[in-house]
Amino acid sequence: MNFDVAIIGGGPAGSAAAITLAKSGQSVAIFDKSEFPRDKCCGDGLTTLALRLSEHLGLSPLAINQWKNINKATLHWEGSRSATCSLPDGTGLYAAVVPRVDYDQSLIDLAQSNGVSIFQGHGLKSINVQSKRPQIEIDGLGLVEAKSVIAADGMWSPTRRLLGLSVNNYRGEWHAFRQYFKNVGSEAKTLHVWFEPDLLPGYVWSFPLDEGRANVGFGVLRDGQIPISETGKIWKELLQRPKIREVLGRNFEPDGRYTAWPIPARITSMPLSHGPVLFVGDAAAAADTLTGEGIGQALLTGILAGEAIVKEESIEKIARKYESSVASELNADHRMSLILQKILSHKRSARYALNIATSTKWTRRNFVRWMFEDYPRALLFTPKRWKKGILKRQGTYFDGLNSKYP
Repeated sequence: MNFDVAIIGGGPAGSAAAITLAKSGQSVAIFDKSEFPRDKCCGDGLTTLALRLSEHLGLSPLAINQWKNINKATLHWEGSRSATCSLPDGTGLYAAVVPRVDYDQSLIDLAQSNGVSIFQGHGLKSINVQSKRPQIEIDGLGLVEAKSVIAADGMWSPTRRLLGLSVNNYRGEWHAFRQYFKNVGSEAKTLHVWFEPDLLPGYVWSFPLDEGRANVGFGVLRDGQIPISETGKIWKELLQRPKIREVLGRNFEPDGRYTAWPIPARITSMPLSHGPVLFVGDAAAAADTLTGEGIGQALLTGILAGEAIVKEESIEKIARKYESSVASELNADHRMSLILQKILSHKRSARYALNIATSTKWTRRNFVRWMFEDYPRALLFTPKRWKKGILKRQGTYFDGLNSKYP
């Protein structure tokens, strides 16, 4: 088989790249070792960045059954302190919660509707980038040739491993737990985040889903206060904390087992290309260093990789274009996230920051918009991204969405 571009992995990064390329007339194939629909261990939250890029790609929320609009977030810290931060009303959508099993399926369906060839249940076996056109061997399908290859195959990227580019003993920057619960209380029908002193700069979340369900989990730094070997024990103890149980209600119960996963967040130091191969999403360690959010970054790197292939001809120019685009979009924000991560690692400075961020209606609204990536992390220190009205931007999916998904 021959294609212009072969993409390894059909998650958000791979699908975003495929849609971008297919819309520009490229012949594209996605190869994924899994069969869709498949679950992905995740918080299921879609930030404003993820929503803007989803809308750009042409994804319609109206086609997704389990879609929950978010219009506010309640933050908890220092024992009894809390503040509800409301998002702008009547100007579109700034945050949502969608199970990854549904979101990823919708994206790969959108790729297929744009003419992308989808091969499910077929993983990568080998890759050769020494020939004129790279060759990849796909399990059950044989050899595939392409002009370019996009590796969207996750944290453990088989493509990176087969090319000898894996980082020894790398387990990501964050470690997260997630479990679905049913029969949650009325308070859990909105979004909650707890900044627990013993987890900082990590946090606990409860993201609402339909039918009395919630996605509940927590994330911690791998080199932070909590040894990773203790996270299973911590998870059981967290669910017993009164302020968390107060939100989840008296009758909440597990809806399936808990799962854990590593989150890679080192976009500025991970190689983004190797000859004709571009790495995107978790394979590029593109998650946000401050929060561990990765869907928006996956979509962004996938789109940037697709655009680089469309705009440039030679392998060298494609790689340079992609790497410079990623640096322009993400590097300053990554560095800012590292600074803020250090600030939030200490109880006193975290308390001070949250007190200021929630002190007025204006700060609460703009803080939650910033938290949900409506503004770039380092906007204040990157003047080239300043645009008139950037603090008053309209949200996403403005037409018709709010009436169907209150």
